[in-house]
This record gives sequence, C-alpha cells and structure tokens, in this order.
Amino acid sequence: MGSMMKEERIEEESKEAILYVNGVRRVLPDGFAHLTLLEYLREIGLTGTKLGCGEGGCGACTVMVSFFDQNLKKCVHHAVNACLAPLYSVEGMHVITVEGIGNRKAGLHPIQESLARSHGSQCGFCTPGFVMSMYALLRSSKEQPTEEQIEESLAGNLCRCTGYRPIVDAFRVFAKTNNALYTNTSLQDINTGEFICPSTGKPCSCGPKAENSEETIKQNLSNDCGWKPFSYNETDGTTYTSKELIFPPELLLRKLTYLSLSGSNGRKWYRPVKLQHLLDLKARFPDARLVVGNTEVGIEVRLKGIHYPILISVADVPELNHISVEDDGLEIGAGVKLSQLVDVLKKVRNNRPEYETSSCRALIEQIKWFAGTQIRNVASVGGNICTASPISDLNPLWMATGAKFRIIDCKGNVRTCLAKNFFRGYRKVDLTSSEILLSVSLPWNKPFEFVKEFKQSHRRDDDIAIVNAGMRVCLEEKDKKWVVSDALIVYGGVAPLSFAASKTSDFLIGKSWNKELLQDSLKILEKEIVLKEDAPGGMVEFRKSLTFSFFFKFFLWVCHQMDGQPLFLEKVPASHISAVDSSLRPSVSSVQDFEIRRHGTSVGSPEVHISSRLQVSGEAEYTDDAPMPPNSLHAALILSKKPHARILSIDDLGARSSPGFAAIFLAKDVPGNNMIGPVIHDEELFATEFVTSVGQVIGVVVADTHENAKLAARKVHVEYEELPAVLSIEDAIQANSYHPNTERCMTKGDVELCFQSGQCDSIIEGEVRVGGQEHFYLEPHGTFIWTVDRGNEVHMISSTQAPQKHQKYVAHVLGLPMSKVVCKTKRIGGGFGGKETRSAMLASAAAVPSYLLDRPVKIILDRDIDMMIMGQRHSFLGKYKVGFTNAGKVLALDLHIYNNAGNSLDLSAAVLERSMFHSHNVYEIPNVRVNGKACFTNFPSNTAFRGFGGPQGMLIAENWIERIAVEVNKSPEEIKEMNFISEGSVLHYGQKVEDCTLGRLWDELKSSCDFINAQNEVETFNCHNRWKKRGIAMVPTKFGIAFTFKSMNQVPNASPTAASASSDMYGAAVLDACEQIKARMEPIASKSNFSSFEELVSACFFERIDLSAHGFYITPDIGFDWKSGKGSPFRYFTYGAAFSEVEIDTLTGDFHTRRADVILDLGFSLNPAIDIGQIEGAFLQGLGWVALEELKWGDKAHKWIPPGCLLTCGPGNYKLPSLNDMPFKFNVSLLKNAPNTKAIHSSKAVGEPPFFLASAVFFAIKNAIKSARMEAGYNDWFPLDNPATPEHIRMACTDEFTKLLVNSDFRPKLSV
Repeated sequence: MGSMMKEERIEEESKEAILYVNGVRRVLPDGFAHLTLLEYLREIGLTGTKLGCGEGGCGACTVMVSFFDQNLKKCVHHAVNACLAPLYSVEGMHVITVEGIGNRKAGLHPIQESLARSHGSQCGFCTPGFVMSMYALLRSSKEQPTEEQIEESLAGNLCRCTGYRPIVDAFRVFAKTNNALYTNTSLQDINTGEFICPSTGKPCSCGPKAENSEETIKQNLSNDCGWKPFSYNETDGTTYTSKELIFPPELLLRKLTYLSLSGSNGRKWYRPVKLQHLLDLKARFPDARLVVGNTEVGIEVRLKGIHYPILISVADVPELNHISVEDDGLEIGAGVKLSQLVDVLKKVRNNRPEYETSSCRALIEQIKWFAGTQIRNVASVGGNICTASPISDLNPLWMATGAKFRIIDCKGNVRTCLAKNFFRGYRKVDLTSSEILLSVSLPWNKPFEFVKEFKQSHRRDDDIAIVNAGMRVCLEEKDKKWVVSDALIVYGGVAPLSFAASKTSDFLIGKSWNKELLQDSLKILEKEIVLKEDAPGGMVEFRKSLTFSFFFKFFLWVCHQMDGQPLFLEKVPASHISAVDSSLRPSVSSVQDFEIRRHGTSVGSPEVHISSRLQVSGEAEYTDDAPMPPNSLHAALILSKKPHARILSIDDLGARSSPGFAAIFLAKDVPGNNMIGPVIHDEELFATEFVTSVGQVIGVVVADTHENAKLAARKVHVEYEELPAVLSIEDAIQANSYHPNTERCMTKGDVELCFQSGQCDSIIEGEVRVGGQEHFYLEPHGTFIWTVDRGNEVHMISSTQAPQKHQKYVAHVLGLPMSKVVCKTKRIGGGFGGKETRSAMLASAAAVPSYLLDRPVKIILDRDIDMMIMGQRHSFLGKYKVGFTNAGKVLALDLHIYNNAGNSLDLSAAVLERSMFHSHNVYEIPNVRVNGKACFTNFPSNTAFRGFGGPQGMLIAENWIERIAVEVNKSPEEIKEMNFISEGSVLHYGQKVEDCTLGRLWDELKSSCDFINAQNEVETFNCHNRWKKRGIAMVPTKFGIAFTFKSMNQVPNASPTAASASSDMYGAAVLDACEQIKARMEPIASKSNFSSFEELVSACFFERIDLSAHGFYITPDIGFDWKSGKGSPFRYFTYGAAFSEVEIDTLTGDFHTRRADVILDLGFSLNPAIDIGQIEGAFLQGLGWVALEELKWGDKAHKWIPPGCLLTCGPGNYKLPSLNDMPFKFNVSLLKNAPNTKAIHSSKAVGEPPFFLASAVFFAIKNAIKSARMEAGYNDWFPLDNPATPEHIRMACTDEFTKLLVNSDFRPKLSV
C-alpha cells in the first residue's frame, strides 16, 4: 500500500506551485513554507496590503482570494486576512490586492472613488483593508447586498480615525444600483448637470458648486432610493468597471495536485487532495498540525513563538469539505468553512419545518458574532472543535444539540463520539495521534425541542467570549403538564473546557417548566459552577452571574416559544419580553449640520483631503513601505521580563548562533549618551544594572529578516534578581513613590474657610478611578534608518509626530551634532499622541546598529510589543471633597489628583498639569484647591494621548457633579446648568473667560435633541421593561488650545504635530509667508491684467521678485507661572456639548448607543468635512475609552496575570470600537456664526476637544443602571469606573441574581 501511495503521490504531485496576483501569473518556488501571503505580497512590492496586528484582528491586511470550488462547481470570492494565510495555502488561486482594482493613474474603482469622495479615510492605513472587504462582498454577491450585509462584511475591519460613519456612507451606495457606480460614467448627472452624492445617490451639495461666501449645509445621509440590481458573473468582474480583473482561465482548467514544499527552520508544508493522502501523512507525521485557515496556528507561531515543523493543509480534501442533508440531520465535513456552513444552515432553515431547525438557527446566530468575515471565510468547523478552546463559541452548541463527531484513524477505521464526551481537559480532546476528525452529525430537532445560544464578550463584533452557552430542552405533555423530557446545559468560559452542567441538566428532567424549576435550577447551578478567585481570565463574579443570566434568559425564551400551547401556564410578563427579544440593529442614520464660510477657492469648503485617492488605492506610502537596499538589516528589541529587578547576567550565545544573526548591541555599545528623555534624561536607552518595567529595552539584535531578528532576540537569556514592584497608583501612594519635582498645586479662594464657615449645606467626599487607554494607531511604531558618507550623517524615515525629537535623540545617542541627523516623515498611520515622544526611543535603538555597522536598519514593532512597551493614556485616581448648597450650587472643591506615569517621566508632568487645568470642566467654583502628583510605577512609561490629561480631569469633575445631583435630588443637567462658567469668569488658574459660547451651544443641543421629550420616552420605556433599561445624558466640555509649555508654541521652529494646535500655528505661519510674497507681487500685478496666477508668477520671476518667504508665528498672550499658580496658559477655548441615549441589557451588561448628538464651536471651519471627521473619530475613540477599552495589567487586582505584564496586548484581548459600536443615530453640528478672532481665518482647533464628549455615553449608561437599581430598591449614589464594560454594567445592576454573589456596593477590579 505504501509503495502504491508513493507512486500515486509522485504522479499527482505538482511540478510547480503557481499563484495569480492581480492577474499576473507567478510561480512559487520551494522554500517559502514559512511565509504568510502578506509577507510575500509586500516582498514583491504590493505594499498597499498592510500589517496592522498580525493576528487577523484589524483587517488592514485584507485581500480577496478567488478559487474554483470543486464542490459547488463555481468560482468563489472571499475576503481573507493575508497576515494569517500561509503563502502555499493560496496556491492555485487568484489573489487580488487593493492595487489590482484601481489606482490614481489608470483610474479608481467605484469603491475607491466613493470612499475618497465621502471623506472615508483619514490616516489611511486601514483604508485598503476596508476597500478590499467591500470589493470581495460585491464580487461574491449575486444581487445587490443589503445594508446589513455591507456592515457585516466590515465587522473584521477596524478604524481608529473616522468613527466609521463616512465609511458606511461611502459603501452604503452599493446596496443600491446606480449604474454610474459600476461603469465609467461620471457621478455628474448627464441630464441635469447636478452632482450625485456617492453617499446618498441623490443630487447634493458635496460636489462642485458655485462660489458663495456663506452657505448652510445639512446633509441627511439616510438611504431611501431604489435602484435596479447590477448584473453578476462569477468569473468576470467587468460589470463593475471595464478594467475589472477576471478569474484566470488557467485556474478554471487546472486540477489541484498534491503539494510537498519546504521553508526555513525545517518547516514542511503538505497539501493532500485525497483523504487517503491525508491519512498516510498523519501516519508518517503523527504530531503534525492540520490547518485549514491557520487562524489558530498562525497566531501561536507569531505571538507565542511556537514552532511547528510539519503543517498539513486539509482545505482541499473533498471528504472533509462536504455538507450533506440527510433524513436524520446534517453531515458536516470537518474542513467546511464557517461561512459556507452558515449558507447551508440558512437554506435548511428556510426549507424545513421550523421545529426541526432550532439547532440550525442557534448556530447561525452564534456564528454571526464569531470573529470577522475574513476569519469565517477560512476557519473550519473541525479546526474550531479540535482547538478545544474553553471559550469556543460553537463547542457548547455542538454538545447541547446532541451532535456526534465521526473520527477516522490512519487505517480508515471510523468511530463515533458524542460531542459532550469529546472534550477531556484544557485543549485536550478524544483524539489519538493517529486520528482526525472527519465530520459532525447534527440531528434535526423534535417538536417542542428548543436550542438557544448565548454569548457575552467585551464587544459584540469580532470578539472572543467572556462566557457563552448552548442550551437545549425538550418538553413533552404529560399528565396535563409540560415537563422536561431531555435537557443539556453547556457553558464556555467557566472551566478549562466547555462545561456540561450535568447536575443542573439532570435535575431538569421530569420537572414542570415553571418558576419553581427556575429557582431550584439556579441553586444547583450556583454550586455546580465553581470559579476560584484567581481563575484565569478574572472577572469571576461577572462570569458566574452570566451563567445565571443566561439560564434565566433561556427559561424566559422557552416560555415565550411555548406561549399559546394548550396547558402551558407559565406566561412571560410583558415587562420581561425584552430580555429575550433579539433586537435587530437598525441601519445607521446621521446628519452633519454646518455652514460654509469660504475664503478664496478652497479654505472653508468641505474638500476631500489631498492624500485620500492615494490611500484608497494603496499607493500612499508609510514607513514600513519604504524599499530596503540589499544589505539592509532588521532589528528586534531585547526586552525585560520583570517589572523591577537587578540584571545579573546577559547570555547572548543562543542569539549569536541563530539563523540570519548579524549583531547584538547593549548599553556598553552605545557610542554617545545612553540616557534619554523628552524633558529630563531619566530613561536608559538600554538598561544597564536595573530594569524597572516589563518590556524595558535591554538591547537590540539585528538579523537578515524581521522574523530572524525576533527569534535571535528571544534567545538572549537574562538572569535577574527580582525586587519589589509598584504596580498601581494606590501602591505608589502607600510607598510615597512619585517622580521628582512633579508635585503641583493650584488654588482659588479659600477652600478650608468655605468648608468650615457653614456656607456649604452639604460636603461630600469620594474617589474616582479613571482607566487608561491604548492608542492602537493602526500603523505600529517603525523607523528605517541608514548612514550617509560612511557614517558622517544619519538619515531616517520614521512614523512620528515629532521628527525633531528623533533628530535630537539619535544625535544624542550617537554623539553626533544634530545637523548630521535627518528625519523625514511623509505620513503616519495614526498617532494620537503616542508617536510624539516614545517613537524617538525606538529610532535611537535602531540607530546604534545602523551607525556602528554602517548598514541600513529597519525596526517595525509587532502589535503586541508595541502595546506592551510604548506607553498609553495615563490612568488617574481623583480624591475629591466638594461643598455645595441645597440647590446644588458648588461652593468649594478640594481635589487630589494622581496619574500613573510609569517608570520614566516622559510627558507625565505636563499631562498632570493639563488635567489640573481642566479639573473644573466648565463649572464656576468660587473656592478651589487642586493638588497633583505623578506616580512612579513599575510599568512602561505612559505618554501623550488625545486630550493629554484633560479628559481625565473633566471625567473626575463630571463624577462629582453627578453625585451632587443625587444628593439634592435633581437631574445632573440641572446641576450643570446652574454652575456653568460665563463670559468674564475667572478660572482657578487665573485665566479670564472670553468669547464663551457654552450657554448657546448647550441650549441649541438641548433643543435639537428634544431633551425633555427624550427624558419622558426613556422613563416610559424603563417603566415597561424590567431587564432592558435606557438612559440619557448631556455633557459639556471646554478645552484649552495651546501647548502648556510656552516655547513649543512657535512655527516653523520644529514643534510636534500635537496639542490640536497645528492648523493654528502652521496656518498662521503660511499666511505670514503668503502675505510677504503677495506684497512683493502687488506692484507687478498692478501694471497689467494677468489672465492667471501662473502668468503673474512668471512675470514676477522675470522682474527678479523674491518668490519665497519665511513665515513665522508665535502664539501670543499665553503663559503660566507655576510659582504663583496663575496665568493664561491657553490662547482660547473650544467649547462643545453632547447628548447620548443608550440601552443596556441589565442581565449581561451589553449595551447599544441608540443616539448621539454632538455640537462644537469651531469658529469658521477651515474644512467642515475634515472637522466633522475629526469630531466623529474623536467621539468613537472616546466611546472606547469610557465603555469598551480596558487595559489589564498584572497587579493586585489581576493576580492571574504575571506581575507587570500586559494581558491586553493585541486586538484579541483589547477591544476598540468596531463599526457595530456606532450610535444608531449619529448627528454632528458645528455652531454657526461664531467667529474666533484668535486663530487663522476665524477657525478653532478640533483634534482633541470632541474626545471627552463621548463621556455622554458613559453617563447615559450610568443613568440606565440607576433606573435598574431603583427598580430593585437601591436609590443611593453608586460609583461606576470607566471603562463601563459589560462587567461593570452588569455588576452595578443589582438584582436577585447578583445578590447570590456580591453586595450592592460591589466594584469590579480595574488596573489604575
């Protein structure tokens, strides 16, 4: 048999592996088995496909893969994550990247054009991924996709800049069929000459228009026009544009063949095309890993450094990829992709009796929330099962439904195992090394058999479960009662494996389905599911509460399904129905309301930004896209594994023998100064004797490839003597651990006298814990650095907001004059403050090997390393004491504020100062004392982030305002209004308020959102719904504009692109230069009537007029003296306000933002489209900070995480908002007729001010929780920390289920 197999294999083995990329045939040589598709594409120059995370979590690497499906007998088109796809897994396929569908020279694809026109790109790094997800959807749709399908197709794509609204609007047009979008017809209407908006499909104002000085634009971006469907062809895409790539005819005719290929580090790749081939390979290599989508193995290899020498791709084994509909159920091949499974399940659901498909419907719903589209397109049923993750979404359902697994061994023997008996322990299953999973048998359901899925995660879209469940119960009529004849309750996320609650399940059998059964079952469940305090994953109380909540929901759901059946007496109260209703998310609607004040041809107009067409086509180049010369090296950092320790020894022998190794450099090798820092030099470039955080840089390794550099760095062995570590603000306070000279104080009036004089009717004290936030710029940190003239000069391309700091740091570290160091930054893929100072450290680390070896060096951080070592938004602790009258008027504030600076000062003192400047938000307080300290902790140094401490200070203020409202029994909005600052108010740091538009903004918002009516509607909803609650809130903001360090407020002397001040400063400097040139040109212009500006310039040239100028600008009338604590640190203030309405599920902590209305005073906007985009992006980023994005560090609150380590170091564990987190209604307005005389063209800064307004969502959540607590009899004030994750929401909603676990004042743990 073996020899026959060998002959057959040799006969069928492919003589060459081929791949088509953008229509070009490419032969894949042997030796590339270690490469991913992304690495290959970028290696051949297709850099439009980006590396954002390396784990399939961000979508920046999305491409479309087309292949001929042998089972379906047709071409299929799928979006996939190129960062996870092994190169050889796409052999015989056609890969289309963003470069393949359109470009600026040959013409953009309609998808690209619509996205550019709709202002759907900002930094642009994520843009190609969005384009390709949408493109794959259109190529695979037989009819125009629905808006829901479009949004679902984008679930695997993240954007940190735009807030998603313009992206949705750009793609929403493809849910219709304006033929102009699928041909080369212009969007300018042929008959009427009107511009057709790509967002609405209607004539609108965003296209070319007449020159007017003033206009008011109100765009309603709802979609209500119906167009005819576009034509569809599986292989030919020319129905979209005439330039569309077809499916290569060679691949239609080509037969799939057996592959046996190799790669570096001993990697072997096999692709069997018959089951017998696979079984023989499994016999030869019993420990080989079987892969289909590589979604698990790929992450293990990249993030955990696991080496798998043998990989066997089973994606093309026909017997594993077939689904058959049988009389007794579905037979599902183990290799079937999840997206294919859903398609079949939906057909079955529609074609068979409803009662038979309860299991099918549960699977459909659960898979909907399983990862993103790109993952579902490649992940297999069997892969998910055999990974045996304790939080697998599907395994609890397979178990609950009574599914059976068919297993085959290498000799062809088949056995069957019940799903509930298949899982043996953590990542252990009932498979021997000689067996594989062949298929899954899913039985049809019987009458009155009900199956339901449950899942709660941090984020709905593309997120792993915190707890999930599959539940099945079968009822039968017996003795005029409905009793349970069979049941199985299975949970994920509560044990090392998917856990069948057998005691609870057994108890149900024979019992009547009624409230008594519910109560008794919960008692058994409480004892059966045991989670220890230090259980991996933490959130023990929350996870256990979810087991109760899910069972309760299941009980209600079954009762609801049985409603109307004879003799079934257990009715679901009307107030409980919403607990089991799976409410459908409506399509997003939005309005952008602004006026246009034009200055010349473009200033003031909503213009598309100039890089947008480069970004949508993938032509925009970022740091990692820069081509590298042949002798270049890649760098990787050697990082500390301890939060605080003495370095005893460093052994680099393993690194030196590693493949591709070139050199290693430590502190002793630094040619200049090893001490660095943006304000004071308190940080070592490479650690010498001590390390003070996990992730501190000890040295750098360079090698021939990025992967080899990482491998060598991992082989450097460091021995430590561990020392005590400070791992929270509370630890720092107890240990008196503060950065030197960072204590700050501001005073106004006499706080102590006010407290003691009896003026205050009430005095309250409390603490506010404010969580940190990861920047998660889509482009990781990176620098490409090289020497010029044999090291006489050093040049670099860096992803940074502060090229001057790179120049300064590198010169300092290398011992060179700054004039010998050049840093260039064309664009960055997001920064938000995170690339202001920390990026210079990275450039310095790469500069050492480049300078000493005289070779180019590139360093690009992997996402997990970036998140672990590069710093984040500071967490804060605020301790307040506030005195006020019975009416709610604030009289005195005594505030102690602490930030978690980390192990070096960086910008933490300035962040602390701004938080103190903003600690009153917008409230007039006669007596104020604010003390601040920057805590030294054993974490990587925290750094600048949008808002720079301001949001943290304002959030603390809004918390005590909310508490005052509870104390005096008024709404928070009433308390805010009576305490607003006004024109002429003097703030606690001495600055006088001028041009205050706060009251006007607030009143306009209150009117436009119809606040009183909204309040009444929420109250009505809450009265009629016990387990769903709604809440509303209005929040104001006032953000000071200027660098608080006075000397930084100048241009063109290099200042960072930061502090929201760039347009003010650079714009004014450019205007100064333009006015100089204009003055020189005027005498020439007056002599003749020139037909164009070009003609005038030419005339000036011949008259020898100087046509260049040096513009200069300093921000006037600013300054602050910390000795006196008084001054005017800000040029002006940007005011804003927001209204939000949310709905929470009190049983699970899930929430939706139903509505958000935002209004800002931006003066006369320089570009309303860009300003609106900044507001929307800031709001969604702020929503992440207040409600989704939780950093989890190894500290006293999270003992199951190694001390000082960051658990949430990638999109797998750290969840920023996805498209699904957008408000259902998202309205943004700019205040009209509000010129700002203190900035260029009467504009105002926009980058940071809107961020805090997302706290309206946070306080709306708290308002909803308050309603839930009141219904349970708890009326007192309660704390709520940000982020208000599902855990924080659920555990604050005290009810009969949480009372089984915790008291009503329980406060979940938070890394602060």
